[in-house]
Order: sequence, then structure tokens, then C-alpha cells
Amino acid sequence: MPRRILVIVGHPDPEPKRLCRALARAYIEGAQSIGHQTRLFDIADSHFQMLRTAEEFGHRGVPSELNEVAQDLQWAEHILIIFPLWLGTMPAMLKALLEQLMRQVVAFTYPEKCQVLTRELLKGRSARIVVTLGMPAAIYRIWYRKHGIAGLRRSILNFVGISPVREMLLGNVEGKSDAARLKWIEQMRQLGLRAS
Repeated sequence: MPRRILVIVGHPDPEPKRLCRALARAYIEGAQSIGHQTRLFDIADSHFQMLRTAEEFGHRGVPSELNEVAQDLQWAEHILIIFPLWLGTMPAMLKALLEQLMRQVVAFTYPEKCQVLTRELLKGRSARIVVTLGMPAAIYRIWYRKHGIAGLRRSILNFVGISPVREMLLGNVEGKSDAARLKWIEQMRQLGLRAS
């Protein structure tokens, strides 16, 4: 059964040859080849303000320049987020985007007079996080305990109802051969076919 998929490329560098973009293109090609609907948001092509106050987060709407991606987030049944690991977590621009999108009205609401429990507005959606790393993936998994990825999964995606969230860590990207990169690209194409 065809699914609706939002692909978010979280690499701030607009260089078209970045591995994150090649992975996203392969996923989209695979997904579209069997009838899945896809929409793409590349953070490098966007310009938006960071949230600076609790007032902005809680009481102002999504900025007009992000309205389309906010609608795409609500439209999607599956979300793919691809980014490079920077200082143990996602790049700041991706975090700023998620702060703009994963807030009240778009992603969750508080029941009346209760600021602890939430109503998850994105429940029923699944996600996959794909991260490129300079270090070996095993080191990030074992030594660093994937803290940046775990925070994204639990404190952002699960918080708004997105589950399950699967992860794919691609380590040593700078030292990999072209053949290894092509293998990753093919893996992404296969994931696109399955919309997972």
C-alpha cells in the first residue's frame, strides 16, 4: 500500500554532492518507483529565524517560510531525517527547524490546565533517522551511547507521538571507498521501496 513520506535533509551545507543528499535521492527514487508519495525539505535551501523566547514557542504560529514543511509533516505517514553528526548530535539548524515544527498546534497540545501531559498530534506516524559520522558507528553506539540520537528519538519524535523510530548509523564516512558509499546508497533505495 502506497505511503506518504516526508524526507528532511538536515545538512546545512548546500553542496549538492554531500552524502546526505545522495542518500535522500536514492531513498526518494526507490519510494517513488513503486508508488509512494514523497516530499522533500532540504534545510540548506531554507531561511528561518530561531526561536528565542517561551512566548514564541508557546503562543506564536510557525513562521510563514516553514508553513509548507509544517503541512508536509502533518500530511506524512512516515518521516525520514538524514543528517551528519556534529558534536555528538544534529546540526544546530536542524534542531532549530525541529523547535519550530514540533510545537503546540502542529505536533502536540496540552490538555486544558495541564502542562505535564500532552496530546500527541503526530501519533500513528513512523520515522527513520539516518546519521553520517566521521567516527566508527560502534564507538558512537557504545562509548557515547548515541546520546544525541537518543534525545532526538525520545525527547522530540516520541514526545509528539512518532513511533516506531528506527536508526541507521553510517560511520567513518570520510574514509569509506566509493564502493562502500554506493552500497549505502543502494541500502537507502531499498528502504525507500519499503517506505521504512
